[in-house]
Amino acid sequence: MVVRLSRHRLLTLLCGVLTALTLVTPALSKPAQAVADRSDAAAGWLARQLVDGERFEVVFDGVAYPDPGLTLDAVFAFAAAGVADDPAARALAWVTRPDIRDGYLGDGTTEAYAGATAKLTLAVQVRGGDPTAVGGLDLVTRLRSLQAPDGRFTDRSAYGDYSNAFSQSFAILALARTAAGVPPTGGEWLAGTRCPDGGYPVLPDQATCVSDVDATALAVQALRVAGRAADATAGLDWLVSVQSTDGGFTNAAGTANANSTGLAAQALRDGGRPLAWARARGFLVGLQVGCAGAPADRGAVDFDGGTLDRDTLNRATTQAVLGLTGVGYPRLTAVGADPDAPTLPCR
Repeated sequence: MVVRLSRHRLLTLLCGVLTALTLVTPALSKPAQAVADRSDAAAGWLARQLVDGERFEVVFDGVAYPDPGLTLDAVFAFAAAGVADDPAARALAWVTRPDIRDGYLGDGTTEAYAGATAKLTLAVQVRGGDPTAVGGLDLVTRLRSLQAPDGRFTDRSAYGDYSNAFSQSFAILALARTAAGVPPTGGEWLAGTRCPDGGYPVLPDQATCVSDVDATALAVQALRVAGRAADATAGLDWLVSVQSTDGGFTNAAGTANANSTGLAAQALRDGGRPLAWARARGFLVGLQVGCAGAPADRGAVDFDGGTLDRDTLNRATTQAVLGLTGVGYPRLTAVGADPDAPTLPCR
């Protein structure tokens, strides 16, 4: 941690000042070219890592398994950067294949997973598709059917309910894009999980409420679209209060990393905190492989700035792209995205 702080402090401060000076237009405007180069390169690198140009996999004990969740994270990253539209289309086509889709969402009868259903619904919407007709499946109806009377979106499963703040937030973000909008109880339930310090926990059923950076970053975006501005503001204030001096954010293990910082940075810019976003973005730039790196690695964003960890590189880069652009989930769209996967401009 101390080594990273000394190595990146100057770069972070300079990036923060320069980026802040570019914010003369609203937070939702297109980033300056230097910002775009970094985010474009990260998304382009990510697109080139897709297995068979369509999916991500996770390896356990030497066996590769399909990873629809990470693949959807990449779809969001491509939309945020406005590039790699062709790979994004192939990735979503793969996730919505009936064999992959049903394994990810559950069969809808004995098994139905709220978080996965919400995430796929949002991805289809971001890419301009109809979530009520995905290979004969109405994702919106299924998602609404998973909401309990108290407002919480829950899993229907023989293996237990693993729904959490991410499930609830993605459900709200997806339903906000539908004609019927967000059920008021959905936002009320999420707001009710807030910890005394203003942040939000991953799991609501805790003896002691512990705020989490990742969960709070998603929750504040969901709460804003649910019309609960005060609850979102409390979460944004908490995020600013726990930001490290180098601009980064730590996970539950106390490690400053690209994943937590990427999500927090996205929430901060989307929530109107441009200076805090600029500092977080500077931290992310410090984790990105630049022109001095191997050509095949340029654009990737490392998890924590140590030895390049290829086991975490894909996931770290997906969430770092969200922070580099600062485009919030409510405003993600693939409209106008470049079809190609760019590289970092190096001479």
